[in-house]
Amino acid sequence: MSRIRRCLRISGWKSTHCIVSIRILTIVGARPQFIKSAPVSRAFKNIGIQEFVVHTGQHYDPEMSAVFFEELDLPKPYAILECGGLQRDEMIDKIVADLRPIIAEIAPQYVLVFGDTNSTLAGALAAEKQGIPIIHVEAGLRSFNDEMPEEWNRIQTDELSHILFTPSAAADENIVDEGFLSPHQRAVNVGDTMFDAVQMFSPFARHRKAMGELEWFQKPFALATLHRMENVKHPERLKERISTLNELHRHGIPVWMPLHPSTRNEVEKAGVEIAFNTSPPVGYLEMLWAIQQCAIVITDSGGLQKEAYFLGKHCITLRNETEWVELVDIGANALYPLGSTEPLSHKVSSMLNQPLPEETPYGSGDAALQIAQFLLEQGS
Repeated sequence: MSRIRRCLRISGWKSTHCIVSIRILTIVGARPQFIKSAPVSRAFKNIGIQEFVVHTGQHYDPEMSAVFFEELDLPKPYAILECGGLQRDEMIDKIVADLRPIIAEIAPQYVLVFGDTNSTLAGALAAEKQGIPIIHVEAGLRSFNDEMPEEWNRIQTDELSHILFTPSAAADENIVDEGFLSPHQRAVNVGDTMFDAVQMFSPFARHRKAMGELEWFQKPFALATLHRMENVKHPERLKERISTLNELHRHGIPVWMPLHPSTRNEVEKAGVEIAFNTSPPVGYLEMLWAIQQCAIVITDSGGLQKEAYFLGKHCITLRNETEWVELVDIGANALYPLGSTEPLSHKVSSMLNQPLPEETPYGSGDAALQIAQFLLEQGS
């Protein structure tokens, strides 16, 4: 398809801009990427950028996936790949192979990837093999834990990408320190698209009965999630994490956890007893509602660390390190490593007695618009 110049009046802009139509292939495959992509897809649609979305199926549960696409008003996927349940290398190879004819058919100006999953790296590798420039949203993050596959996914994707949209000053510093940027690469700090998403969707947050009776959520409670490989794929580590949450539930503050299917499977395999309240997985709007209602968030999720901060809640991260170092630095987040001797209930009390900082290290909530505007300028 040839580029067609046209004029669109952009909502919220003061003037009419003549733009060049751009075709972008966006790769998503997991819940955090659905959330990060929602405001970007909306900005593309409003501005007139043509977007094609491929869902790799990396974390594919038909019911959960459909709910996210519906409630976030995401574009209907151009294709859904069947890449879930595979080991990392096998999954990446399959995604790359499956994307090859799709990229050839769409002939995009860019391939856009989010975050740090296997789908992220696979999308970048597929684009690189076919000579398509790569956009990486949420570039520059580092946990400095080489045991995490996500860390390798981040590093390799950044090195392959042509446009690196970073969410924070710390991410900028990581890219500068690594010194890999070449003349054909651009790093641009736009802020965090998850901040955009929270602002966009939090007014529509909601409770569903499957989460539990509404009355239960009217008392102080801790919202907990657990899904990271380093926590759930090792039985002894999983037992330690669950035991810690059980102790908090019994002697500190009630705990509620929407239990991911893979975590539930590992819990059953390890024969671990759960004493706290659980529910089936929830959609994004339900999770936002739970964050709004809770006293504190306890998680190993990268996204929830930020969502807690954006919604004015303290967070304890069940990991030895975090890529979101800004939140630890300003006191909004605290790490709780494996082997911690301090009871989690003491850690919760300490956090709740600290005021939340007012700093905003992730931009002003217009990251998606900045991304769209930058790409328009590149294509004009």
